[in-house]
Amino acid sequence: MPSRPVMSWINLGEVAYVVERRTSTDRARRLVRELRPRLTLGLPSEARVLEAAHLKPGDPLAFADAFAVATAIAHGATLLTGDLEILAGDPA
Repeated sequence: MPSRPVMSWINLGEVAYVVERRTSTDRARRLVRELRPRLTLGLPSEARVLEAAHLKPGDPLAFADAFAVATAIAHGATLLTGDLEILAGDPA
């Protein structure tokens, strides 16, 4: 298991746009700056993109959520989420 939280850049981008939409661009950028040194961030490889795509058919998961699941699986990490679509499927 990783020593610090692992997150896909796809999901950090999702956090940034949600924060910007709800608050401001400055707050979103500040949050990304604060999170970067605390996370192991990964750019999705071809294999990760295809794994996320494999998780999607027949499931109500958003594609970004599938990246979160695929990233957790790839790192043998526990997926921490409050996303009801992920929790309902318990994929990782």
